[in-house]
Amino acid sequence: MNQSFFAHPTAVIDEGCNIGPGTTIWHFSHIMSRCVVGEKCNIGQNVVISPEVVIGKNVKIQNNVSVYSGVTCDDDVFLGPSCVFTNVTNPRSAVIRKAEYAKTHVGKGASIGANATIVCGHDIGPFAFIGAGAVVTKTVPAYALVVGNPARQIGWMSEYGHRLNFDESGQSKCPEGGDMYQLSNGIVTKI
Repeated sequence: MNQSFFAHPTAVIDEGCNIGPGTTIWHFSHIMSRCVVGEKCNIGQNVVISPEVVIGKNVKIQNNVSVYSGVTCDDDVFLGPSCVFTNVTNPRSAVIRKAEYAKTHVGKGASIGANATIVCGHDIGPFAFIGAGAVVTKTVPAYALVVGNPARQIGWMSEYGHRLNFDESGQSKCPEGGDMYQLSNGIVTKI
């Protein structure tokens, strides 16, 4: 196994997983076989990454997060403390549904807040921002800001994580990065 990453002695790393260089894995986390974790990721304590999960580069996974089979995360994703992904829409203890795992994709640069729940089969667009405690029950567009249970969109966010306020022409400027954004027909693009 590639030893160009750091794992705390209490972490459990199964054979057959692929972990990128510069990644750190903290106390009591379990990285299961057949998953991929990119380079320079930070995996907090008590995290579970299930088989066949794919995690991109520079992903931050905070403490107590469960990333179940069927989930893929692009580069630069932030998963807040105790957020969770589901992978079956109608779970029953006595019914085996491993062949029915639904897919969830988290786009580049998206942030998912503490204690949020992502119901499977609903993708999170690039640079979307999921508020703490939100329960996502439908697909979230790129740059969208969603909060609540069930999650509802209340605005748009820049790539730096600032609320975007669009003028009459549909343009907004990020106060930190200076990037310009265009809102047209319910879709935000960086210009």
